[in-house]
Amino acid sequence: MSTRASKRQKTEQKDAYHLIYWPGVPGRGEHIRLALEEAGAEYTDTAHQEDGMKTVTSLISDQNTGDSHNPPPLAPPALKHGEYIISQTPNILMYLGPQLGLVPDVSEDPVGIYHVNSLTLTALDGLSNEPHDVHHPIAVGEYYENQKDEAKKKAKDYRESRLPKFLAYFERVLSGDASKGGEYLYGGQLSYADLVLFQTVDGVSFAFPKCVEKLKGSGKYDKVFKHYEMVKGRENIKSYLESDRRQEYSMGIYRHYPELDDE
Repeated sequence: MSTRASKRQKTEQKDAYHLIYWPGVPGRGEHIRLALEEAGAEYTDTAHQEDGMKTVTSLISDQNTGDSHNPPPLAPPALKHGEYIISQTPNILMYLGPQLGLVPDVSEDPVGIYHVNSLTLTALDGLSNEPHDVHHPIAVGEYYENQKDEAKKKAKDYRESRLPKFLAYFERVLSGDASKGGEYLYGGQLSYADLVLFQTVDGVSFAFPKCVEKLKGSGKYDKVFKHYEMVKGRENIKSYLESDRRQEYSMGIYRHYPELDDE
């Protein structure tokens, strides 16, 4: 067990975590699942509940004005924990990080959680939000088929410029002193930023397999891909990925359209 894991919050969590997210796609909720799975936390997931869709739509209904503790979420994922409902993926991870031992101890590193959050936001920006905008460059509410020509132009720029830029950034992070050895992104120990980077690299590998294989073969991003394999091989993560709790990619953030991966 890592030093950080041994310092996880000692107060017994009497309330289980409840993840509220769409069924059928990993989506942004996957980052929350990976954190909970890595920590071995007890949680429920609407994606695997019979009435899960109803729970999601009720939560984000325009009739929901929240309560005295919680403003209404705009969109999932949301995390219900006791009387609190937290929304927005990086915000949920900041809430969970100290409880699950996935951020530095604040008494030893007062700003560590903010470094972890910064790395998380960067990965989500360039390796999650931008890939989504590749297949929906004009309007989120329009079908992909109605913006295919624009998507091809967007995909070319993403493959040739944006994806390499973000991979190069994380290569620098893993090469920097703050990484403490190059195995993890920050502080020499696993944080939720490492889990987010794993999931986003996994997603772009599904969406752009030819492009990612070419970038991997270039040798320019060896630390990033080594990091990916390291996280993938962690005991709890490996077990989760092999379970039926891990949903397959389909028509979510990461979509594989062969014409958008054309070299």
